[in-house]
Amino acid sequence: GGAVCVMLIRGGFNPWIALLCAMLAGMLAGLVTGLFHTRCGIPAILAGILTQLALYSINLRIMDSKANQALSVDKYPLLLSQRYVRELSMNNPLPLLLVITVVTVVALYWFFGTERGCSVRATGANANMARAQGVNMARAQGINTNSNIVLGLMVSNGLVALSGALLAQYQGSSDINMGRGAIVIGLAAVIIGEVIFGKIFTNFGLTLLAVSIGAIIYYIVLQIVLQLGLNTNDLKLITALIVAVFLAIPYWKSKMFRRKVQPQSAKNGGNGHA
Repeated sequence: GGAVCVMLIRGGFNPWIALLCAMLAGMLAGLVTGLFHTRCGIPAILAGILTQLALYSINLRIMDSKANQALSVDKYPLLLSQRYVRELSMNNPLPLLLVITVVTVVALYWFFGTERGCSVRATGANANMARAQGVNMARAQGINTNSNIVLGLMVSNGLVALSGALLAQYQGSSDINMGRGAIVIGLAAVIIGEVIFGKIFTNFGLTLLAVSIGAIIYYIVLQIVLQLGLNTNDLKLITALIVAVFLAIPYWKSKMFRRKVQPQSAKNGGNGHA
């Protein structure tokens, strides 16, 4: 996404058109992953790894065989730039990013509320059950799990590419290694959002918004930890520990709840037996 966006803007294209093309390129990558998995029988995780491996060379091709391509806000009409992040003006990138986030959440909420979107969610929740419904109720439901898997991968990879295009404009360059560590950050955003807002945000749209809030909380916690004076070389270690803590919180909460319930249950059981 970043590579496509940067090269199109450098070529004179409108940055909004570049964003759209970047998203379409990401959807194409998702299509390849989906076909690897559904048509070639390659396991889902391995299919993603193969696509990611191939994209390394493709990104270099897109960027004219260079490991990075600069995109100065002085020369090109970028939608956002980190240069203005501290300014209280229309150039500040935060308002636009907030609008894009809200629009994305609303679009996803609408899509997953449609019949096709609901079938994609059903496939993700329980592919075997959705597949059984598609076989036994083909005329009534028409659920095709393979097509839903491909569509889900196209949508998700399109959003990833959109994020990469925005990041490339924000930092003013596209780098071949800029996507490293993004999986962990994405996992942290999902887990943190679910742990903190899981019982508060019951609506599906708010659940999607909780992921964005989780990403913000992740970076706030990361900055707090770094402000304590830890070495920046330990950034990956800190990231892993933050994700591990938030992953463990639901388990700790359920374990504490069981400890509180078991003594009460034993007391009630003893009285009943007497």
